[in-house]
Amino acid sequence: MTDFLARTRESYDLMAASYAEQFDSELKGLAVDRALLAAFAELVPAGPVLEVGSGPGHTTAHLHELGLDVSGIDLSPRMVEIARTSHPQLRFEIGSMTAIDVPDASLAGLVSWYGLMHIPPAELPGVFAEFRRVVKPGGQIAIAVVAGDELVRRTEAFGQEVELDYHLREVDTLAAALNEAGLDAHTRVSRDPAGEQNYPRAYALVNRP
Repeated sequence: MTDFLARTRESYDLMAASYAEQFDSELKGLAVDRALLAAFAELVPAGPVLEVGSGPGHTTAHLHELGLDVSGIDLSPRMVEIARTSHPQLRFEIGSMTAIDVPDASLAGLVSWYGLMHIPPAELPGVFAEFRRVVKPGGQIAIAVVAGDELVRRTEAFGQEVELDYHLREVDTLAAALNEAGLDAHTRVSRDPAGEQNYPRAYALVNRP
């Protein structure tokens, strides 16, 4: 496991309980997020959907409520534990978006809802190549990121000492990287911060040609 993955896993294991408590009902106050997830659910063909970086499982559960056959993977074993306890009707496994443990072209859709922010720029092409590998032609991908053009480094979060790098990305930069990987970022959306958020958000709905 690379250094950045090991640091990210350790950090999220430490803050998992507090993170889950804060974000478990977050989607209820985020109308744009819910609208884009609903659009994804309507666009995605029949078949399995995977959320990568599923955390405590709240977005996976929302996608299930929208009628999708969805499961989740997360780098943090503690997050996976919490997700399984909170949403026992769903499947959650330990895994990384850098090496997704499913066969080629086996998914109808893939969701990365704010999980890409810990991926360094040099690793992003490989991650998007992995997205393309696992999603079947005609399948759909939904991505949300914290928007910006900077690196934010945190050494404390939720009362824990952590080592986390947050890579902020503008929607056009994100779309260009997706297109370079052979994916079609057909829908791009940006929005200002909502509620207690400090940064804007960017979204892409993506087709695997």
